[in-house]
Amino acid sequence: MELQLWKEILGPYRQAVDELLVKFNHIIEDHHNAGLYSPIEQVKGRVKSISSILEKLQRKNQNINELEDKIEDLAGIRILCQFVEDIDKVVQIIENRSDMEIKSIKDYIANAKDSGYRSYHMIIYYDVNTIHGVKRVQAEIQIRTLAMDFWATVEHSLAYKYQGNIPEDIRARLSGAADALLLLDHEMSSVRNVIMDAQASNKAKETLVADILSNIQNLYKVANKREIVKIQDEFYKVYQGGDFDELSHFGKQLDIIAEGYRAQSIS
Repeated sequence: MELQLWKEILGPYRQAVDELLVKFNHIIEDHHNAGLYSPIEQVKGRVKSISSILEKLQRKNQNINELEDKIEDLAGIRILCQFVEDIDKVVQIIENRSDMEIKSIKDYIANAKDSGYRSYHMIIYYDVNTIHGVKRVQAEIQIRTLAMDFWATVEHSLAYKYQGNIPEDIRARLSGAADALLLLDHEMSSVRNVIMDAQASNKAKETLVADILSNIQNLYKVANKREIVKIQDEFYKVYQGGDFDELSHFGKQLDIIAEGYRAQSIS
């Protein structure tokens, strides 16, 4: 098979990965803009390398001309979540989308592999618009927690190093590590509400500070510059005090001042 043919085959899968990354990142952004907690913490994507494709075809004794039908993970998306509970929410988001059709599901969280591997796998159909028209491709979506992803990354590296034959003593240690990370996920779930409240507070503070500084910058263009410098100095004092309520009150007072100047400009 010529190199140009590989490019033609894999091109739509690269396009699918690029588009899916944009869409899932937009879901994160939509949640944040609405002041909501996002069940998606991070999203990654890749197209399977040619060497990995050839290796998989050889291992499964499959014909190279059937690779698009036989290999379901030519395009791969990995969605990382903070908590196990978030995984179900991500699954629901995907199930409710009209641009992704679910082909199959494998739940390795409810039914972990013997190795200790845990993840939620979905194979979807996704349509991409190419210069030759619409092409339907398959893509694998893996959904897991950050802890699960750490373990899977280490296990994959060791499997590659030992060509799939990981020594028994290392396997045992990996299995023990998987159990420890499962416990970690459970412990994190037990304090999930506390963590989410803390993250929401941090996000609210970031937004408030950005709004205040934006107001100060806009006022500097139209108001007495010395007065605005004084306001900025006062902001830094309030900020350093660390009291969110005081900072919020400062922001509201600044909004009133800014609104007054906007009213003057209109009149």
